[in-house]
Amino acid sequence: MNRFIATTLSIAALALTAGCMSPPKDLELTRTSAEGKYLVTLEPPERPAAINQLHTWQVKLSTPSGTPVSQARIRVDGGMPQHGHGLPTRPRVTREFPDGSYLIEGMKFSMTGWWEIKLFIDGPPGVDQVTFNTVVTQAPVAAGPTTPNTR
Repeated sequence: MNRFIATTLSIAALALTAGCMSPPKDLELTRTSAEGKYLVTLEPPERPAAINQLHTWQVKLSTPSGTPVSQARIRVDGGMPQHGHGLPTRPRVTREFPDGSYLIEGMKFSMTGWWEIKLFIDGPPGVDQVTFNTVVTQAPVAAGPTTPNTR
């Protein structure tokens, strides 16, 4: 019985500390991939996406010297480290542009907070990966039409 209580308390302590992790400070949108094969820039939507709505992102891929990388296969994954769940959708690259940019469609965030966006890249320079941190805040609500004061 004491072993059961100790195990239960250990699991509860792990859950509490996992939920208390503070968001990272490294929110750069340009990073070198884990093995240094790619310079990757993640471009979020022009306007902040509303929670629970689909939106598109772009990723620009180049070699560390700046040469655009074409014909890469990119798999998108991610999730919320503080909550232990993945993305609510399966975003994917749907289009490649001549400048080494790729369109990611189907991205969606189900709540505000710290999210990781993980890209697994397989291109001419080789296989590599990169993780971006982002903090999602509730998108501002668009103001409706104003009604003139008639008093």
